[in-house]
Amino acid sequence: MGNENKGLKPRKIPMRQCLGCNEHKPKMTLIRIVRSPEGEVSLDLTGKKSGRGAYICRNMACLRKVRKSGRVARALECEIRPEVYDRMEAELSEGDEA
Repeated sequence: MGNENKGLKPRKIPMRQCLGCNEHKPKMTLIRIVRSPEGEVSLDLTGKKSGRGAYICRNMACLRKVRKSGRVARALECEIRPEVYDRMEAELSEGDEA
């Protein structure tokens, strides 16, 4: 009685910081922006793509904020063209509708 949880630790929830609002949130609630080994930048909605990653909230305000400030480019250590941000905004708005 009362020994059901003996020896079991609660699972640790991985936390990541949003580049837009600087809040620490559970990794699964954020979207990963990834730079592949080939240098391509894209949204990683699954969180499984290989490469260097940065995280933002699932809202357009955070994406616009990091676009304006250039934080993603610094975090991924590469230059990001405007059309890449446009594509990310389109993908993010599609995800909101689903």
